[in-house]
Amino acid sequence: MKIKGMRWWIIVLLFLAAVLNYIDRQTLSALAPTIQHDLNMDDQAYANVINIFLIAYTIAYLISGRIADKIGTRASLFFFVAWWSFFNMLTAASRGVTSLSFYRFGLGLGEAGIWPAASKAVSEWFPSKERALAIGLYTMGATIGATIAPYIVIPLATYNYTEAVPGIANWLGDGTGWRVAFILTGLVGLAWLIPWLMIYRSPEKSKLITADELTMLQTASTTEEGESSEIVNPWSWKEVLSFRGTWLLLLARLITDPVWYFYQFWFPKYLSSDRDLSQEQLKITWVIYAAAGIGSLLGGLISGKIVKKGVQPVASRMWVMLFCALLMPLSPFIATATGLNTSLTLTVFTVIAALAWLINISSLVVDIVPKHSLGTVFSVVAAGSTLGGIVMNMIVASMVTGPSNKPAGFLDTAFYAVLNPVLNAVQGQGYAMWFLIMAFLHPIAWLLLKFGGINRVSTNRK
Repeated sequence: MKIKGMRWWIIVLLFLAAVLNYIDRQTLSALAPTIQHDLNMDDQAYANVINIFLIAYTIAYLISGRIADKIGTRASLFFFVAWWSFFNMLTAASRGVTSLSFYRFGLGLGEAGIWPAASKAVSEWFPSKERALAIGLYTMGATIGATIAPYIVIPLATYNYTEAVPGIANWLGDGTGWRVAFILTGLVGLAWLIPWLMIYRSPEKSKLITADELTMLQTASTTEEGESSEIVNPWSWKEVLSFRGTWLLLLARLITDPVWYFYQFWFPKYLSSDRDLSQEQLKITWVIYAAAGIGSLLGGLISGKIVKKGVQPVASRMWVMLFCALLMPLSPFIATATGLNTSLTLTVFTVIAALAWLINISSLVVDIVPKHSLGTVFSVVAAGSTLGGIVMNMIVASMVTGPSNKPAGFLDTAFYAVLNPVLNAVQGQGYAMWFLIMAFLHPIAWLLLKFGGINRVSTNRK
């Protein structure tokens, strides 16, 4: 049986994987007030748990792309999804900060792998004019996962299991609701593995692709990328790390990705503490994640249309990213707006811009790196993303908590050794200071890419 437009069905699978990835990730932040209460965690401990997740994410990024390049897209994504789903289920066994940190560390080791593996799938199945849209579509899955997560996990967490299902309540004990949420979302991830194994192959090996689509992809690979059919050895680590594009994109993501991490991990807590929203009212965060989905889709569509008009792919990404950077100075007004509706409206615009930027900077990696080493370079670049997220967590935690009365943990000690002057300077300043900082991150990163010569890097990518 042949399936017309097989590449778009591949995107459907990647989209669903991204949905599950972010549901599993957002379960903790959506239920943070409840989990913190049950496990006796303050905001500093919460920040440390997030950072442990991000440390694992960074480690995984550095190796997952290499794994994807070595064993292929199909096997690597199966492994990554199975791993993170298993650790998401284990999170239900958390009885304190230490065990919660361990399970979130395991989750981070698996979740990072989806992005380099998905980028390889796009490079295998899509011509350059469609890549930004393809990346935007599966990334939109992440934002939809974040959007629907509160509506899935909050009802699960607040359901009265003691009266309705006393057997489960007795088995899981305190916090039965949020524990059930982790178990069920993990099980869905394991179910996704079945269609992935049945459907995914590279275009040359797929029995489902039509002859016309295969010819189109082979022609695009030759004419647009100039790659021959002969086997080329992946770049060595020295070649990856000496490639200027790796460092330009790594630094740009280190600077800008903290914005999206903030909205994932801290924005619900901002609404709770500064806007006085209850756990139930935090369902309103669907608006923010829906905006992220819109940004993902628009970023890909607009960039693709510019490429179709004859503009080089890298130049088209940069034009879209410039527009996004010019929207980010709206950020400080989110905290100063007097009404919740006004604040959320401003947030919607900045989140759309942040995600459209993220889609296009991700597309830049695919544009300038040959297929044989795409996973590895993507991983190194993305490691900059999580390092930026870790720094953001420490800064925001210091801003909103002030001096801690508890003994410093190993993460606090390690990060304060590096960031102490910055953390002391912003300590106790509140969320408004972070919203001000976010106004400048994307413009700075765009200038770095522009004057760092990202356009020139793209002309010498073999």
